Amino acid sequence: MEGNTKIVVDASVVAKWFLEEVHSEMAEAIRKDYADGLVDLAAPDLLPYEVLNALRYNPDFGKADHEKIASIIEDYQLELVPLKNAAVGTAYEHGISIYDAAYAALAAEMEVELYTADEKLIKKLGSGGPARHLSEYEARG
Repeated sequence: MEGNTKIVVDASVVAKWFLEEVHSEMAEAIRKDYADGLVDLAAPDLLPYEVLNALRYNPDFGKADHEKIASIIEDYQLELVPLKNAAVGTAYEHGISIYDAAYAALAAEMEVELYTADEKLIKKLGSGGPARHLSEYEARG
C-alpha cells in the first residue's frame, strides 16, 4: 500500500470497530478505507492490548469473543511500531499517560495525523498537535 495516506489510530478508534457507539460509523470508514487499500494504518504495538482491555469488561463480550477479536486485529496486519523513547517526553510535556503519548509521539515522528475519539487527549495535545477527532475523518472510499 505504498504511497497511500498514512494515519495513526488509537485504541478508542479500533475498539469502535467492534462496538456500536457514537462515531462508530467514522471508525468503520477508517477500517473500510484501510481494507480497501486507500489508507495505511499505524499504531504503537500496545494497540491490540488496549483494544482488548477496553472490551474486557463489556458484558456483551466473552472469552470466545475476545479471542476472535484478537485474531481479527492480527489479521488486519496494521503497522504496529515498538516503543519510542519520545513517548516519555510527550507524556511529561502534555501531562498525559505514557499510553496516550505513545500514539501522539508516533504520529509526530511519522508526520501524520492521529485519529482518536478521546477529546481530553486532543485538548491536552493542543490545536497544533497531530491529534484529530474521529469525527473529522474524511472517508476516501
